[in-house]
Amino acid sequence: MTMPRPKKSLPNPRAWGNLSWPEIAALPAAGIDGAILPCGATEQHGPHLGTGMDSSLASLLGNAVSAATGVPVLPTLHYGCSLGHSHRWPGTLALQPQTLIALVTDIGDWLHLAGFKRLFLLNTHVTNFAPLRCALEILRSRHDGFMVAVVNAAEVSPGVRREFFADAADWHANAAETSLMLAHAPELVRHRLVKKADDPDRTQGLVFAHPVNRTSTNGVTGYPSRATKAQGVRLMRWLVTDLAKFVRQGMRENSPFDNSYYPIRSGQSPSTSQSR
Repeated sequence: MTMPRPKKSLPNPRAWGNLSWPEIAALPAAGIDGAILPCGATEQHGPHLGTGMDSSLASLLGNAVSAATGVPVLPTLHYGCSLGHSHRWPGTLALQPQTLIALVTDIGDWLHLAGFKRLFLLNTHVTNFAPLRCALEILRSRHDGFMVAVVNAAEVSPGVRREFFADAADWHANAAETSLMLAHAPELVRHRLVKKADDPDRTQGLVFAHPVNRTSTNGVTGYPSRATKAQGVRLMRWLVTDLAKFVRQGMRENSPFDNSYYPIRSGQSPSTSQSR
């Protein structure tokens, strides 16, 4: 009788919270001088999805990309800049933009002082982007040579972008997000409500960015009724593949010039020390 072969186990993420300080200290010396910070949110996601959808996706992606690349993944930020979701629907717990900026820059300060020179801000909530970009600007001006990247998961590649934007330009709790949760976090899905949760995108052609309470009847923008578990499996595979490629490229990248951010000192040559 032939015994079945054991299933090949998947690699585990290099979770920051599971590492001891000597293990963390050894990483930069081993050439692993980067870290992934998953940035989610806690906010209403229509009547059919739990408020932790963005944070659940951020954690899933952060762990999977860490497992694929060996780059450590930091604890997920579960709160984000969600002011546009208003107080109309209970559940949203939003940070002010300046609070998110301060939180990320504090984390970046500690990472840099621990010897880490690269930080990947993996964002799964659209309106986190502006504060995260501000944090990037502050960190690279505060720490000469610190490389920080912000990547919006939904826009990591053209194929992924098409999936997220297929049913709404201003998508939220739509077919793509619902599919991902059906496949990977079904406990967040209210299955009996999915088919009735559709609400069309009303933002086309508008000049202003209106809050969700003025563009949606139920907190949704898009067509969750079109979601399938199979789509969620496929989309997650694309996301992890494309994000891992992005992180690997970033771990190999160095700036074109090794010029200091600070003024040229006396006796230094402008050709080797000019600021970019």
